[in-house]
Amino acid sequence: MIFLTVTAHPDDEVLGFGATAAKLNSEGHTVVNCILSGNVDARQHRPELEELYNDTCKAQEIIGAQKPILGTFPNIKFNTVPHLDMVQFIERVIEDVEPDYIFTHHPSDMNDDHVCTSRACQAAARLFQRKDVKPIKGLYYMEILSSTDWAMPNNLLPFQPDSFIEVGEENFNKKIAALEAYKGVMRPFPHPRSIEALKGIAAYRGGQSGKYYAEAFQTAFQSLEF
Repeated sequence: MIFLTVTAHPDDEVLGFGATAAKLNSEGHTVVNCILSGNVDARQHRPELEELYNDTCKAQEIIGAQKPILGTFPNIKFNTVPHLDMVQFIERVIEDVEPDYIFTHHPSDMNDDHVCTSRACQAAARLFQRKDVKPIKGLYYMEILSSTDWAMPNNLLPFQPDSFIEVGEENFNKKIAALEAYKGVMRPFPHPRSIEALKGIAAYRGGQSGKYYAEAFQTAFQSLEF
């Protein structure tokens, strides 16, 4: 199986899908992470571009993902980009990768770049209904601590997980190692991007689903086969 994530910034793919990616890789599946703002040019304390690229590649290596696909959309300015441009970029990635499953941001996330990414990915994921390409089997939303959990009440429903993937301690530790490969991303507790908070949510999602450490997702689209 081929799994594609479409996220806004470097580290999102690990925060939302890192332990799952490590688990899938260990089972022989392929994981490809598409990061729309590969340069995150407006990020505070961002390392130099070459160093950031090396950090991104190192993070993928730790969780067993393929070489990342990096876009050049402007950080914290996705709302200035024509929606169609972002959709077509993701569609090209879908055609190249031919994923079975796609994971992206939740549409009520606090971060506007994440929201724009989600909207564009939702449109792009329907490509197989408009063009002769490999159909996807499912589209899912992920949760990003310090973003999904900080969303304010609005007219959209909050993240409501209905799918849980057991990752276990070994794959959770790979997620932490991959996040630590990104300089300046992790924070001391009680920040959500701390080891304690990330371990807590993995344990909580595991407890919700009767699993030992889990990452949670919400189904947007699923093609059932019996």
